[in-house]
Amino acid sequence: MPDLPKWELSHIGLYVTDMDRMRDFYTQFLGFKVMDAGELGGGRRLTFLSKDPKDHHQIVLVSGREKGTRSTVNQITFRVASIKEVRAMHDLAVANKVDGVDPVDHGNAWSVYFMDPEGNRIEFFCDTPWYVAQPHRVTLDFSLSDKEIEEATRKRIADDPTTRPFAEWRDQKRREFGLSN
Repeated sequence: MPDLPKWELSHIGLYVTDMDRMRDFYTQFLGFKVMDAGELGGGRRLTFLSKDPKDHHQIVLVSGREKGTRSTVNQITFRVASIKEVRAMHDLAVANKVDGVDPVDHGNAWSVYFMDPEGNRIEFFCDTPWYVAQPHRVTLDFSLSDKEIEEATRKRIADDPTTRPFAEWRDQKRREFGLSN
């Protein structure tokens, strides 16, 4: 493999059928700010959204998707700091009757998935303390306390031979990538 420059994922662009509805969902429900908005030739509208002033946009909404066509995006994923924030997004989605609310314990992450107004799947997740080989998926029970969720995950993955502390797994991957610790 050739030496590649260091890069990181910057943003995602979504074709939308209803710009106003999608802008409102991402700004009013998820807290993004409109950084810019305008029109290209042919009437194509663009709305640039970000939650961080260092990024002009993290999401760009682009008009032009035909009504009735299915999204081809598997998911748009946002990392949060802890299970507390995952729970908060779950509760917010439920309270707002957002479609497709799906809390999931992946063993290595606790997640909540739900749909935006045009059927793009959104995920909010935080890491658990452990690595376990993927795919790994069971329903996350938010009727449990955060400590009970952590203990239930630990017990469930304890017998999986791939389970180990996430820090140990990351150290191994850093070495494999040729990066210093």
